[in-house]
Amino acid sequence: MDSTEIRKRFLDFFKKRGHSIIDSASLVTTDEKGVTNPTLFNTAGMQPLIPYLLGKPYLIGGQEVKRLADAQKCLRTVDIDDIGDKTHATFFEMLGNWSLGDYFKEEAIKWSYEFLTSKSETEGDRGLGLDPDRLYITVFEGDANAPKDTEAFDIWKKYIPEDRIYFLPAGSNWWEAGDNGPCGPDSEMYYDVTKEGLGDIDKEGFLKADKKRDVVEIWNDVFMQYEKKDGKIIGNLAQLSIDTGAGLERLAMTLQGKDNIYETNMMNPVMEKIRRSSKDYDLKAARIVADHIKASVFLITDGVNPSNTDRGYVLRKLLRRAVRYADKLGTSEGGRLDQIADAIIEAYKGIHKAVYDKKDQVISEILKEEARFRQTLKQGLKEFEKGTDAFTLFSSYGFPLELTVELAKEKGTSIDIGDFEKKFKKHQELSRSGAEQKFKGGLADADDPMVVRYHTATHLLHQALHDVLGDGVSQKGSNITPERLRFDFSYGAKMTDEQKKAVEDIVNEKISQRLPVNKTVMPIAEAEKTGARHSFGERYGDEVSIYFIGPSGGGLEAAYSKEFCGGPHVGNTGELAGPEGKWRFKISKEEAVAQGIRRIKAVMV
Repeated sequence: MDSTEIRKRFLDFFKKRGHSIIDSASLVTTDEKGVTNPTLFNTAGMQPLIPYLLGKPYLIGGQEVKRLADAQKCLRTVDIDDIGDKTHATFFEMLGNWSLGDYFKEEAIKWSYEFLTSKSETEGDRGLGLDPDRLYITVFEGDANAPKDTEAFDIWKKYIPEDRIYFLPAGSNWWEAGDNGPCGPDSEMYYDVTKEGLGDIDKEGFLKADKKRDVVEIWNDVFMQYEKKDGKIIGNLAQLSIDTGAGLERLAMTLQGKDNIYETNMMNPVMEKIRRSSKDYDLKAARIVADHIKASVFLITDGVNPSNTDRGYVLRKLLRRAVRYADKLGTSEGGRLDQIADAIIEAYKGIHKAVYDKKDQVISEILKEEARFRQTLKQGLKEFEKGTDAFTLFSSYGFPLELTVELAKEKGTSIDIGDFEKKFKKHQELSRSGAEQKFKGGLADADDPMVVRYHTATHLLHQALHDVLGDGVSQKGSNITPERLRFDFSYGAKMTDEQKKAVEDIVNEKISQRLPVNKTVMPIAEAEKTGARHSFGERYGDEVSIYFIGPSGGGLEAAYSKEFCGGPHVGNTGELAGPEGKWRFKISKEEAVAQGIRRIKAVMV
């Protein structure tokens, strides 16, 4: 059974059971006001529906509906190191049905079982016809937060022998949105994918089979019944809801008798394309290329372009990893990334029409990013020869760690992987929650080269705002991460497009002039007389540092920008343009954050 038929049967099945079928939301999440640290992408089928699971009415044609079903596009990079195994994917589709305060455990479990095992040929009742003797079920074993889910266990006993139903802890069978909000136990369905069949196995045997991937999770029913506040359950939700999810790729793998998602009908043509065009074929490398290019195709289709910030940075990372692994394969002319993308578009165009409609744009962006990275690789090789450390090569030049390790090995030296991982972990922790993180002093990581670049850019931005908006502007705060800068300032009106363009032009002009960035230290009283910008009312020490940006040899008097600051900064503004000298300063957003306070978010792209 191919994936198109699986998707159709699922939607038909739940439509017959009173569910309204809705279109997939974009991969890109909506940055709603009042949502704290929204994720960059929809990572699960339920994510676009969170407001409705929390009680907001879902309206179709002005009428509230309580039952929904869809096939949602999803993207996750948290498991990126596992890509290339049998079951992990960056982009995937999640089949899901939801009850918004309507039915609960009895119906959810019954319908899950019926759809998985039904052999009916009646329209709307056709299921997947899986062998019920190969199904294994897990339910929540209970803990200090919530009791053992004996209700789900008793319902499952109607369909599955109880010796194939296992109680597992919260790490396996509990869902929550965080320390505050809805939460509850879940029940997961696993299918035996071995040739001989495992038969009846005890809990220990099941856990071993799961670890070996002899059983594969194919469905999950979440029972949202409790409310959490400050990490503790405070009671039952007013509205009990159901959230289910079934990975389409894993279902296809199971139904097509494969032991991995790459041999299913949608991906097998792509893998064959890569295999035929590879001079040094490696299965894991081929899977990584196929996965990353598929994810990139859908990201670009949904409006994401490669950049150095947020969603664009994720796309850039995927494409650059694909380049690296394609090079390992030694792909011939017919196996370039654009050709692989074309094979993916052909495979999905019948279901996701937009990927075909935007084919030219998708191919163009992939080719441009591949060309950019190849130039970066040249620059990275030069820096490697200078002895630049592995993390700086990675963070500042986009140079893959595995390539640095290989080059070091060829030279008879080694890379301190532990040091790299320590710095990378710190970088991840600071970057994970995206553009709304808050860091002491405004700097995410004073050792990160991109943070240092953005810090210097805020000085140029501050002065450019004075140039364009006048001296009524004053800095109210800043926040800088490796992905972008954020600058808050006093101003009583929304900036016009012309004003934003004028600010961008000034900053880019100063970058192109490669102005030196210097520091001087002097007593506070003397420093205040220089006219250097600083926060009035702020407590400074007896001596302060002034960073000033201006023509070589001009000193403080001739400086374009001068501010009280503790650093760090680049040596000259030309470094803001990146290793290739092509990055430009761009205001990505300008908005109000309080009465009389505006906020600018800006990036180097």
